[in-house]
Amino acid sequence: MSARIIDGAGVAAAMRQRLAEEVSRMRAGGVEPALAVVVVGDDPASRAYVRSKEKACAEVGIRSEKHAMPAGTTQEELLGLVGRLNEDPAVDGILVQLPLPDHIDEQAVIRAISPAKDVDGFHPENIGNLLVGKPTFEPCTPRGVMVLLQEAGVELSGKEAVVVGRSNIVGKPVALMLQKENATVTVCHTRTADVGSHLARADVVVVAAGRPSVVDGTHIKEGAVVVDVGINRVDGKLVGDVDFESAARKASAITPVPGGVGPMTVAVLMENTVKAARQRAGSA
Repeated sequence: MSARIIDGAGVAAAMRQRLAEEVSRMRAGGVEPALAVVVVGDDPASRAYVRSKEKACAEVGIRSEKHAMPAGTTQEELLGLVGRLNEDPAVDGILVQLPLPDHIDEQAVIRAISPAKDVDGFHPENIGNLLVGKPTFEPCTPRGVMVLLQEAGVELSGKEAVVVGRSNIVGKPVALMLQKENATVTVCHTRTADVGSHLARADVVVVAAGRPSVVDGTHIKEGAVVVDVGINRVDGKLVGDVDFESAARKASAITPVPGGVGPMTVAVLMENTVKAARQRAGSA
């Protein structure tokens, strides 16, 4: 079997196009969606992510404002900025780029963001809404995974899904989303005794372990759908958490790295920002 490639870059481009058309209509009606991105320090990966978000904002028509703060910024200074952005009626979404320097409590910063402007979907209130099945803003990467599965025509109801990784950013939220679509979900992690036994029966596999080639073709059931969330640099190349070549020989469909889930994360961020602007306009 040769797996069908799930083209995340293509799906993300189509999403941005649809959003650009909506934003054009919103602007014509006097509403200008705006995203504030806060980055602390000089982490090269964070700077690259911020640039990709700025580019997507420009493409969609969202006004983007970047707040670059030095690595020595105190937690109080960062919280002060977040507070001002919360109160700014011209800002719809706030994204604080993670990771933050070690001396800053990330959870305290996430909690400080207004849930109505939490377009990353990490505020405890938004996670709680996801848990009870009434999401406001869904975390971007898990939502991107679900959109890709939908666009690929993957039927989830009644299927066995295995999520490898239990992070707050991907593993836990995507497990909730899969359950909402009536999949039977198993979450595997570093203490799972026999990950292979779970993967062997999985119809859908989502891998977000943060380690290259942690899953390969020997683990995959014939005909399974594989979504690789991982991004790792190995010998100068970007690779996922799945050994693509061996897994693609067993899977019916698979996401590549790069060009799979990555572009979807930014597209969903744009989607959440437009949603926040729509909600602001509706309550104005």
